[in-house]
Amino acid sequence: MCFSMLCVIHNLFPPHPSLQGCDPCSQTQRSKLQHRRARINQQINKEMRMRAGAENLFRATTNNKVKETVALELSFVNSNLQLLKEELEELNSNMEVYQTESEAINVPMIPLGLKETKEVDLTVPLKDVICEHYGEDSSLFEKEIKEFMELRQAMRTPSRNEAGLELLMEYYNQLYYLDQRFFPPHRTLGVHFHWYDSLTGVPSCQRALAFEKGSVLFNVGALYTQIGARQDRSATAGIDRAIDAFQRAAGAFNYLKENFSNAPSLDMSGPSLCMLVRLMIAQVQECVFERVTLTTPDTHFITQLQVAKEAARVSDVYSLVLQTMSQTLVKDYVPFSWASMVQVKAEHFRALSHYNAAVALCDHTRGDEESAKALFQFHVSSPAGPPLSQVLRDPEDRRKLGKAHLRCAVIRHEEAMRVHGLCKILRKMDILQEVLSFMYKRSLDKYSEMDREDDFDETAEAPEIHSQTQHKPDITPPNFSTVPVTDIFQRLGPLSVFCARARWGPVRVVSLQRGDGGLGLTLRGDSPVLVAGVVPGGCAQEAGLREGDYIVAVDGEDFKWAKHGEVVHILKSCSDRGIQLSIITLHTHDTQVGVLVERAPKLKNVGAHKVM
Repeated sequence: MCFSMLCVIHNLFPPHPSLQGCDPCSQTQRSKLQHRRARINQQINKEMRMRAGAENLFRATTNNKVKETVALELSFVNSNLQLLKEELEELNSNMEVYQTESEAINVPMIPLGLKETKEVDLTVPLKDVICEHYGEDSSLFEKEIKEFMELRQAMRTPSRNEAGLELLMEYYNQLYYLDQRFFPPHRTLGVHFHWYDSLTGVPSCQRALAFEKGSVLFNVGALYTQIGARQDRSATAGIDRAIDAFQRAAGAFNYLKENFSNAPSLDMSGPSLCMLVRLMIAQVQECVFERVTLTTPDTHFITQLQVAKEAARVSDVYSLVLQTMSQTLVKDYVPFSWASMVQVKAEHFRALSHYNAAVALCDHTRGDEESAKALFQFHVSSPAGPPLSQVLRDPEDRRKLGKAHLRCAVIRHEEAMRVHGLCKILRKMDILQEVLSFMYKRSLDKYSEMDREDDFDETAEAPEIHSQTQHKPDITPPNFSTVPVTDIFQRLGPLSVFCARARWGPVRVVSLQRGDGGLGLTLRGDSPVLVAGVVPGGCAQEAGLREGDYIVAVDGEDFKWAKHGEVVHILKSCSDRGIQLSIITLHTHDTQVGVLVERAPKLKNVGAHKVM
């Protein structure tokens, strides 16, 4: 059963009457998990507020008896917080609920839970800006405000599919317009955005819209991890979808790392995002190995060596992830089950690398020049014993080298199973236990097959295997243009003029009548049309028009979005009794300051036109 109904995609032509995310209370495993996470986050937030109040009282009071009582209360609150964080960590470490429902046996992937957020009511702040900054009747924009609020409410619970991704991307794109319209530089609206850490549940709060945008982008990456983890990787089509999802998750986290700074929560800090990018790349590399094993025949010496190199590559990238997880700023933050899973995979795939090397040496007999070249390039260092050219020709030498690789495989499998047994959460994952046990038994059986009673020589140490991949993972950055949106508040006027960083004087209404010399002005551009020049002593100058004025209305009709030719036509065809123009004068246009590098669409360059 799917996590929930498909999200209704937000449609702005015309606006959709209602928007929906999924129901976090619906009776599915993923939604139950999300609902429990939301409940624990609320409890953590409550305990954090109680602790802050108790700490303030402890610092303020001079009464020793009160101090003792408060200290006891603080101890109780901290204990509750620790229990809640441990419960949340166990939920966030729950990898099984996001895995595929296919019966195929695959090693589970590591997905991320979404960041939770509290409801935010932007109605009053937006109305204030519309009234005070734009000089418009804010009651006329209640429909747009409601539409935006419904969109934010829907994106809090996106469905775990493409529709959910589109919903998050749509809201992210709308935040660009909201930033331009309502958030001037060096000033905030007094709105606080509350988001919870995806792993610890610790609440963070900022008034900067960049925090809202970064948190939504984090959820885009997290949702991709869940989509990648749920793919059926028993066929190449499912593997390719998983590769695409994990590469896009890496791209979202990498974009977040490069474009946001001073993150208030640990999950969005630079070291954590770096770890997440590497984790996603490792999971891509694991999917590549699975595709190679599906598409590569196991009866060829060279291709079997290539499979071994692919497995070694997976082990290497997981070892790099484990190093990143061991760094000072990350090791106390990453769930123990994650670090354990990564270590298990590093050992597991190193074992598979040695196993495939043994199979190539013992089961495939080829002594041609191509095979010799492949074997010479296979090991990091030359193995002890006879030269490799002789190993290829002598079945006994191949058996001994293959047995050495099998010994390494068995040792690595045992280490993977030891690490697996130390983690309570991993022990609950039956499919992981099944995979590890099956591969371990396979290596043991192969080792027993290679072993002989008269084999008195000590098994040599097999050298490490060169890691190599046929498919280098890509980091696919988010493509925001895939979900085009229309500015919900476009009725306020074109962003080139009517934005939060612009300042203009009050609207002036001038009556313009045609004289013997015409109207006496030159127009340029469109949306809105600019008065590029006025003739000295002409009708336009006498009416009060000045160079640099913008025409925003004609005879009471809104002309903010009017095209150049349309305004010229109306002015030329005005009657002798004249025409009324609503005019504004732009005073300042502050330099935009922001975290993200975002540019408004370029306006079409329209030439000047003199209106006679």
